[in-house]
Amino acid sequence: MLLVTTDYIPGKELTLLGMVKGSTIQSKNLGKDISQGLKTLVGGELKAYTEMMDEARELATKRMVQEGEAMNAEAIVNIRYASSSVMQGAAEVLVYGTAAIFK
Repeated sequence: MLLVTTDYIPGKELTLLGMVKGSTIQSKNLGKDISQGLKTLVGGELKAYTEMMDEARELATKRMVQEGEAMNAEAIVNIRYASSSVMQGAAEVLVYGTAAIFK
């Protein structure tokens, strides 16, 4: 499966199949929340949250690809990511794009 952020693939003609998406909501355990909260007092990267968001993007992307595969897509174009806080210590990651096949 070819994944691109552009709305085209150079040298390829595409037939668009429709939108595909994937999402997940992730949180860290209470111990990580407390340790990361203390880290904000001194500054620096909140590595546990960075790892959490990396994992969330990976899982959301996997779910989007699975939707594309169910449509027999060969590529997903115009991919976009969005994230938001749904509650303290929990974040949602959403990824979406357009499934396509090569003509």
